[in-house]
Amino acid sequence: MFDTFPQLETENLILRQIKSSDAGAIFGFFSDPEVLRYHDAEPFKNIERATRLINTWEDRFLTRQGIRWGIAKKNENIIIGTCGYRLWGKPMFCAELGYELSKPEWRQGIMTEALLSIIRFAFERMELNRIEATVMLDNTASINLLSKLGFTEEGILRDFGYWKFEFHDLKLFSLLRRDLIK
Repeated sequence: MFDTFPQLETENLILRQIKSSDAGAIFGFFSDPEVLRYHDAEPFKNIERATRLINTWEDRFLTRQGIRWGIAKKNENIIIGTCGYRLWGKPMFCAELGYELSKPEWRQGIMTEALLSIIRFAFERMELNRIEATVMLDNTASINLLSKLGFTEEGILRDFGYWKFEFHDLKLFSLLRRDLIK
């Protein structure tokens, strides 16, 4: 679909390919238990884990199974979060949205700005018809973010997730192409 990794720009952000040189920044927020509170991963204990994650994202892009952008402020170009899609498949015209942001950057509108950009990209360039997101029931920040972006809550997937040694009910949200592109 893409010969090279697509870089996106918004008013304040650059969404770019994550490189091995970004491992320190990725480790910085993936080692924070508060950032990973609702994630299916334990906080990273070493930078090698961040390097492996970056390699996984690169492999997913090369095999057309996903795409993950690093989020950087234009004036700094240091990765402060990531966002993107996995389980992206042409036959289904659907992908699952994921994202996280360094705690000092929370509640500044950064993720809203980043996700608006990749949502438009998904519908216009990736030819998606549906974007899905699953959220733990008490993750009100993500629930509010998805609602603000126009996602529809479709219901609760009971015991759908299993991580950190327990099952989790997840709310399923979706955004359809026709909801955004008029």
